[in-house]
Amino acid sequence: INADDDPVALRRHIGYLPENVPLYGEMSVDEYLRSRSDLEEIPHRHQGARVDDVVDRCLLGDVRRQVIGTLSKGFRQRVGLAGALIHQPQVLILDEPTVGLDPNQIIRIQELLIELGRDHTVLLSTHILSEVEAVCDRVLIINKGRIVADGTPGGLRSRMAGHATVDIVLKNAPEDGALVALEGLSGVLGVSALGDGRFCLECDEAGEPQESIFRLAVENDWPLLEMSPGKASLEDVFVRLTTDELADPAEEV
Repeated sequence: INADDDPVALRRHIGYLPENVPLYGEMSVDEYLRSRSDLEEIPHRHQGARVDDVVDRCLLGDVRRQVIGTLSKGFRQRVGLAGALIHQPQVLILDEPTVGLDPNQIIRIQELLIELGRDHTVLLSTHILSEVEAVCDRVLIINKGRIVADGTPGGLRSRMAGHATVDIVLKNAPEDGALVALEGLSGVLGVSALGDGRFCLECDEAGEPQESIFRLAVENDWPLLEMSPGKASLEDVFVRLTTDELADPAEEV
């Protein structure tokens, strides 16, 4: 389908859930999903089955007759997701679907996303990188409107495997000053500040920076609370690719 020739036909194949779900608080869940069915021009003879299907898939059976305005945010997210699924789209676009949810609600939504990924192409926009690692099998990292990385979570993490990393936690260390000092240590190739006194140092494989780090901390009266071999996370990859020259040649999006 060409978006220029027939944008309406294209939209019929896409379901979209924005970060702030636009719902009608005075409607019951069933009433809302019926109204979405009408908007999507689903024949009336099929609407009951479609509503039952998305209610079941989104685990809304216990609240389907409840007024939406009385539901928790977690349930409202599920209602919005059910509405996005009502016309059986091939592609589902989700924008920050777990923002503002409690840990139990996040787990339930993530489980639902994994389930939906078996039948739909799910595009997830999020800054919660632990969520990306939990539910996604392909990751695109975008910096300033350009794609700087494209691959599996494991593949992107392996990009940092060529160098050893050391994670440290310093107390009372000014971030800018500590960055400059740590970057000046022999064998240290780069330093990322992770906040709250945490730093990730990328080191030459042949280097042994632990003694230099300890000496630096003592000389500057920065208590060294923790030092351990680092394990690259998707967050580390994101920080590296959006703050230095290690990104792939950028592709504009």
